Amino acid sequence: MQGSANLNIMMKAARKAGRSLVKDFREVENLQVSMKGAGDFVSRADIAAENILREELMGARPTYGYLGEETGEVAGQDPTRRWIVDPLDGTTNFLHGLPHWAVSIALEHKGQIVSAVVFDAAKDEMFYAEKGTGAWLNDSKRMRVSGRRRMVEALFATGVPFGTKRTLPATLKDLARLMPECAGVRRQGAASLDLCYVAAGRFDGYWERELQLWDVAAGYLIAQEAGALIEGVREDQDPLASGSMLAANNEIFSSFARVLRSD
Repeated sequence: MQGSANLNIMMKAARKAGRSLVKDFREVENLQVSMKGAGDFVSRADIAAENILREELMGARPTYGYLGEETGEVAGQDPTRRWIVDPLDGTTNFLHGLPHWAVSIALEHKGQIVSAVVFDAAKDEMFYAEKGTGAWLNDSKRMRVSGRRRMVEALFATGVPFGTKRTLPATLKDLARLMPECAGVRRQGAASLDLCYVAAGRFDGYWERELQLWDVAAGYLIAQEAGALIEGVREDQDPLASGSMLAANNEIFSSFARVLRSD
């Protein structure tokens, strides 16, 4: 797909940061690691990748705002546009040598996500979308959500809370209700890729709570443009504002939501 100038900037930045991360990933045992909190690590590689992204994105669009996981928020001269960046989604996977992590970049315009890139550098898979133009993988593969209609055949993804997160009891209840109804649940450890896998039809649905905006802003648009329905885990929640998200193909969304929302 021929993307906009902004999308091309995002893809170039993601690839540059991805190259830096792949280099460090090969030497993962030697990385200097510091604790951010229980079960949540930040590495030298993570910070280096965000520095690359910020330099590339702000260099190309210096008036835009910026929200990054490691560096926080910087207001821009243009109050209507903001980059939302997670330089390394799946840090714990990265630090354990598991090749399942991604660079995530979204562009917000007037409160709406309009462009999105999620780059899985370890597998060289570039997922991307722009509002109204569909979702794509690498150079030319158009993505669509799966067409599965039966819960018993459906494969779902989620994140299981760790450390001091509050929502572990709710997630365990979810799993107890959902597992007997479906073909399986995967906990891959990178929310951005979970949503991209829904877009690609690899997963039939995904849900999680206590998400940060940078975790899911890009994946949200990519899944949506591939045909996914997305709501909060509770019907009254805005998925991006609340950090509580439920996504699935149109065929099983209602059944999936009903299971998770049952008391």
